[in-house]
Amino acid sequence: MPLLHEVRVLCVAANVPGPAAAARLRDLGARVTKVEPPSGDPLAIASPAWYAELTRGMRVVTLDLKDTAQRAELDAHLADADLLITSNRPAALANLGLDWSALHVAWPRLCHVAIVGYPPPNENRAGHDLTYAAAYGLLTPPRMPPTLVADLAGAERAASEGLALVLARERGADAGHRLVALSDAAAALAAPLRHGATAHGGVLGGGLPNYNLYAAADGWLAVAALETHFLDRLKRELGLDRAGYDDLHSVFRTRTAIAWERWAVERDLPLAAVQTRL
Repeated sequence: MPLLHEVRVLCVAANVPGPAAAARLRDLGARVTKVEPPSGDPLAIASPAWYAELTRGMRVVTLDLKDTAQRAELDAHLADADLLITSNRPAALANLGLDWSALHVAWPRLCHVAIVGYPPPNENRAGHDLTYAAAYGLLTPPRMPPTLVADLAGAERAASEGLALVLARERGADAGHRLVALSDAAAALAAPLRHGATAHGGVLGGGLPNYNLYAAADGWLAVAALETHFLDRLKRELGLDRAGYDDLHSVFRTRTAIAWERWAVERDLPLAAVQTRL
């Protein structure tokens, strides 16, 4: 039986963080209803395949929340839900009558996770994944990031905060409300950089030859022989007395990255070809 088979989630959020959080809960067995405006979710246009992946198994309904009759339909969904996920700025939620004070009076058992860009007192400040990543050193200009780090990390936080709220309610506490700031999620992901571990030349930032990237005969190879037993095995299997950067660079240029990955799998070594096309 799915872990969350009796939990009902209502997601009134578009784009990435809210739907990704709802999808995480769906994967754990929750029943999810996603409310979209008449214009639809922009993600369905920007990335139809990803949108389909995120909304798989959800009930998707279209409602104009500024229309009185359709707003009443939303209220019926709220009355049936255990957890509401939103990603509007608090000022916009208040205009819709979906701020926590109004929600808690109308539906005392409803828990609410509000995804925002920044923590109080800046919860109404505009932002997006790119700006949160920029603020914490998670960009390498002029290249755009290959993924949405703050959005997806924030989605995981929203899902776990929602689970904590529902669990606390089931154990006798009042239904609760949490703000999840995407900038906080970016800050947490930046901790290795902030503490120097992944900074240029840091222990996980290129400072160790056994935890580094190497050009292969074709493509690139990620080598993560961090622990002593992996490093010793790597040297032994390569026939090397030492494993400095120049030593490994010379060896790994002799085969393709895929060939080295297969070689490593056979020897239980943490090496992987760098994928540039997925």
